[in-house]
Amino acid sequence: MRELTFISERDFKEHIRLTIKEYGEKLAPYSLSKFNRNIVDPIKLVFDKAVYRYSWEEIVKNEILRQRDKSNNNDIGYFHQRIFNYIQNCKVPAAGWDVIYQKETGIGLPDGDKVKTVFVEMKNKHNTMNSSSGQKTYMKMQNKLLSDDDCACFLVEAIAKKSQNIAWQISLDGETKKHRRIRRVSMDEFYGLVTGRKDAFCQMCLALPAAIEEVIETSGGRLAPQDTVIEELKGIAAQEKNGSFALALYMLGFRSYFGFRKP
Repeated sequence: MRELTFISERDFKEHIRLTIKEYGEKLAPYSLSKFNRNIVDPIKLVFDKAVYRYSWEEIVKNEILRQRDKSNNNDIGYFHQRIFNYIQNCKVPAAGWDVIYQKETGIGLPDGDKVKTVFVEMKNKHNTMNSSSGQKTYMKMQNKLLSDDDCACFLVEAIAKKSQNIAWQISLDGETKKHRRIRRVSMDEFYGLVTGRKDAFCQMCLALPAAIEEVIETSGGRLAPQDTVIEELKGIAAQEKNGSFALALYMLGFRSYFGFRKP
């Protein structure tokens, strides 16, 4: 694993272990009944197979991954937020804010301001907030500045459009609002601010793949679920006259439809 200068290897691996633990039931194997819990669209799968030149196995595995991925973003949000528990001068409160960064000697902002505390709301991607939630977050930050004149508020984005630390401009009640202490900050800039190392986020990203593999190996390397969907579908296909995998898929959604249902 590459050496990190702002977090110990032990803490980094422990954080990865806890993040993997957050995956929880998503690591459980997929059976056919679980796969079809919300009824898959068989026609879409048939089109996708033909258009993208996938095998039936690839199509089914992709659909399972899609279903798992719908809730995995919360787990990655856990990773991005909770790592700051291990970084000096940062804490992750139980409620209120995602991260609070405090420094008695002061935290320098790009326009020359200096504050004692930075309150952070964290988002995984720049486009995950709609207009309403953006306005609500901005007003929360405005209220914080009114009650604390020695702080700043950051919207930190793990995947921003570009590296930045800028005043957050937003439309609120039909008016454009902008305040130098309410800022929109990319994750690399935030890592650089709290660690004093501009490349800290890059360091973490480069160390991450090997560290994840090491954590998985020490856990026995058995995290990958043994899904049974493909084998069950093959079993259904084998019971049909033409042994069609496509027909087995159709039966997931159309079992009660005329022509599909059995007498």
